[in-house]
Amino acid sequence: MKKGIIKEDFYSKFTSKNASIIKKNIKGITIGIAGCGGLGSNAAIALARAGIQNIVIVDSDTVEISNLNRQQYALGDLGKFKVDSLEKILKSINPYIKIKKYKIRLNKNNVYKVFDKCKIVIEAFDTVASKSMIIKTFSDSRFKEKYLITGSGVAGYSSANNIRTKNISRNVFICGDNKTKPLKSNGIMAPRVMITAGHQANTALQIIAGLKI
Repeated sequence: MKKGIIKEDFYSKFTSKNASIIKKNIKGITIGIAGCGGLGSNAAIALARAGIQNIVIVDSDTVEISNLNRQQYALGDLGKFKVDSLEKILKSINPYIKIKKYKIRLNKNNVYKVFDKCKIVIEAFDTVASKSMIIKTFSDSRFKEKYLITGSGVAGYSSANNIRTKNISRNVFICGDNKTKPLKSNGIMAPRVMITAGHQANTALQIIAGLKI
């Protein structure tokens, strides 16, 4: 970034191509990312580029070589905590973005405290148990003013046209084809993971814009 560019001038230019309703409504919005792997890292970057100024990222894992086929990390990130590497990437896009990071495993006892300030949470877990936990948590009255955007069915290389966004309850959305599992025969790779993460980020923007999904 050029020396001397002030925050207001940066955001004016950085968001100049954004929809006006997004620029208007995005102020004060905090988005949480539950898991910084394939879905989480890609969704976080998309949202940072969309002008989100406050983000909470949560993951206890470090970057491994096997992550590099679909997650937004590079060789220099190997062995580092994902939240640390993702923070660096997001700051390289927007040096003024405010990031709160947690190197913990989310569970039913800490999820509300971690995402207390978040209007929207993007679920990007690897396990069914963790996905079920956070979906169930969002039925709690404490989350009635928050939105959860989850992902399911992102594996393989079948048609990406099968990836959809559905509203499965009042404040919970699911993105993906909701059926394709990451088996050895079909794998889990960047294209469909990135497309699903794009659906998650776009759903967050639709919520921010006040659209009915």
